[in-house]
Amino acid sequence: MTRKLLAELVGTFWLVFGGCGSAVLAAGFPELGIGFAGVSLAFGLTVLTMAYAVGGISGGHFNPAVSLGLAVAGRFAWKEVPLYWAAQVLGAFIASGLLFVIASGMPGWSPGGFASNGFGDLSPGGFSMQAALLIEIILTAGFLIVILGSTSPKVPGGFAPIAIGLALTLIHLISIPVTNTSVNPARSTGVAFYAETAAVGQLWLFWVAPLIGAALGALLWRVLAPEESLDRLGGKGE
Repeated sequence: MTRKLLAELVGTFWLVFGGCGSAVLAAGFPELGIGFAGVSLAFGLTVLTMAYAVGGISGGHFNPAVSLGLAVAGRFAWKEVPLYWAAQVLGAFIASGLLFVIASGMPGWSPGGFASNGFGDLSPGGFSMQAALLIEIILTAGFLIVILGSTSPKVPGGFAPIAIGLALTLIHLISIPVTNTSVNPARSTGVAFYAETAAVGQLWLFWVAPLIGAALGALLWRVLAPEESLDRLGGKGE
């Protein structure tokens, strides 16, 4: 279990440091030209690379919503969910803290939103709370379906990280203007406490919506592929 938790910490660290780092360090320089598309790709690449690197150790969740969704789908033991959540949030906090220290080395730098998530005044496009809640639920549900489907024994093995990484890239391309894209409570939590905005006050939505979406996605997958639910793991999870 220690190795699994360390793998989750490292994987979540990489996701936050790479994805949010691209927004904090690179997206602010127009001459680099990465913009929303570049940040979206960075998030997808973090998951793709770490899923290959440590996915064989921990399952490569890197996201509390994914851990919950896999438990609902019968692919993961419920008793391990809180432990995974703790490792993921800790990894996000470590990544955010180091990213803050690095970014502070730039003359005149200010944290601002610090790649945090939000709605209303904190939404890049000024979208409402209802819009943010809905898009985070829908996209997290879709993300879980991609994860569960691409890791199904009925599909060719070894390609799941590619599908999952591309799905996360697509999710960011859709929702950065709405919420700055969460679908991951750990990612949202790590950076919120370093932002100079009211991001912490809106953090509840970026736990509630992804968790609801993950559960819905997992339940839908159990309807689509009932033979892969609890029977796959003897009803106990991994």
